[in-house]
Amino acid sequence: MHCPTCGCDESKVVDSRPSESNEAIRRRRECVRCGTRFTTYERREELPLVVVKRDGRREPFDRQKVMRGLVAATVKRDLDVAQLDALIDGVENGLRDRGVSEVASGDLGEMVLVRLRDIDRVAYVRFASVYRDFKDIDEFSEELRRLADE
Repeated sequence: MHCPTCGCDESKVVDSRPSESNEAIRRRRECVRCGTRFTTYERREELPLVVVKRDGRREPFDRQKVMRGLVAATVKRDLDVAQLDALIDGVENGLRDRGVSEVASGDLGEMVLVRLRDIDRVAYVRFASVYRDFKDIDEFSEELRRLADE
């Protein structure tokens, strides 16, 4: 970090704490050459997430698209938007914590399903029926059996 006054690239950290929004770490620094104090912020680098579709196409991760699927699966269920937002946050943070920039659409759907199963099992089955594209009643029944066994 270069001092804004003299350009020296050596400084010492005087104070460090999370920012008010907890999105960054705020550091007060002091230049070792001239003694000027200045503030820096460290933030996690937000790499763009790309979803690789089944046909090989790539498209940017779209929170709203995931939300639309969840809203459709939770119609007439007692879930609020904040719960769905938190679910999507968990998926997105999980991907970022892995350090990946691309995710297969199948993996993304599974991450959503795992979290949705813990929130509402009926919504889970609804989402799974669309996401996994059940071809007949037997596939649907098998999913229900697996869910009941857990």
